[in-house]
Amino acid sequence: MKKNNYKYIYTLFIVIPMTLIMAFVGLMRNYGLGHNWFIKFLNAWSVMLPVAYLAAFLIIPRAKQLADKIKWRE
Repeated sequence: MKKNNYKYIYTLFIVIPMTLIMAFVGLMRNYGLGHNWFIKFLNAWSVMLPVAYLAAFLIIPRAKQLADKIKWRE
């Protein structure tokens, strides 16, 4: 795989488990393990994944800039 695709794959590996956890927690809070919970989970996750993936590309560079401005001790 080409090195220039690294940031896309890296971000995807971060976003997938985070959105799985968030969709599951949101589903449990709102509906519990009721009827058709798995379909509701997949619906929530299918919306969350692309939104979080795109948001990560906006947030990660800004977060890096802010962290770089902090004076860190050695």
